[in-house]
Amino acid sequence: MSMAVGKRNQSIAPRNLTGILLGRLRDYWVLTKPEVNFLVVMSTLAGYYVALRGPLDISLLLNTLLGTLLVASGTGTLNQYMERKSDAFMRRTVRRPLPAGRINPLEALIFGILLAIGGGLLLSIEVNPVASTLALLTLINYLLIYTPLKKKTALCTLIGAFPGAMPPLIGWAAARGSLDAESLILYSILFLWQFPHFLAIAWMYREDYSRAGLRMLPPDDLDGRLTSRQIIAFLVALIVVSLVPPLIGQVGKLYLFGAVVLGSYFLLHGARLARNRTNALARRLVLASVLYLPLVFGLMMFDKVRS
Repeated sequence: MSMAVGKRNQSIAPRNLTGILLGRLRDYWVLTKPEVNFLVVMSTLAGYYVALRGPLDISLLLNTLLGTLLVASGTGTLNQYMERKSDAFMRRTVRRPLPAGRINPLEALIFGILLAIGGGLLLSIEVNPVASTLALLTLINYLLIYTPLKKKTALCTLIGAFPGAMPPLIGWAAARGSLDAESLILYSILFLWQFPHFLAIAWMYREDYSRAGLRMLPPDDLDGRLTSRQIIAFLVALIVVSLVPPLIGQVGKLYLFGAVVLGSYFLLHGARLARNRTNALARRLVLASVLYLPLVFGLMMFDKVRS
């Protein structure tokens, strides 16, 4: 009997060890904010491909995407490290690895720093210094300016949108070695897109943010009227700017048609939220925003005018 129990315990132990290891890896994965990184990589890819002249350099593209992903992952990890106490007050973040105590803060700090440094070095060595500088400036502005301001002013969303729109410029700089006026179109699209996306999230989780002391919405906007007007204004501006690429010859008519359809769909959800400011409609607007950005940038790449 004792020998049978011993064998059973030996068979269970490796499974438990594997489960613990997978759990740790999953927690480190969550620290990097993979849902955000998908949009970062997509935006970087769009910037690279639209800016590309001549044949595609697969090695350069992969290094650009990997380097940007590493810096973005480091930024996400360090952001969670800095906001671990605030996250503990919010229902949607309390189960994250740091507030839940599954990962030690020092481990997260070291992990985030290594990711950021590794990504910056990869971009500098294998891509070019301009792309590396843009990526690291994004990290610095996001962590040292935007993140602390979330506890002080609702203007943090505006200020955070500047570094948040940087990924297409990183891709553009990787392809051309510098930036030009055309690159600002992609930057502006991502810049304006952030407002309906993040304001809808802020409205949906307004109670959570209030408990954590984060000022993501105007302090006197208790009924959400001002927030909804801002969402509509930025959506209209986004649609207008999204129609510029075909006007300057970057893309063709297929993109133009798609941008109008996608922009109208996005605006429709914004209008619905403006009329009835419920959490359910805010969630639908967030989902519409997550669909809009990769589809618009994907259309831009597909319908690019060859040069």
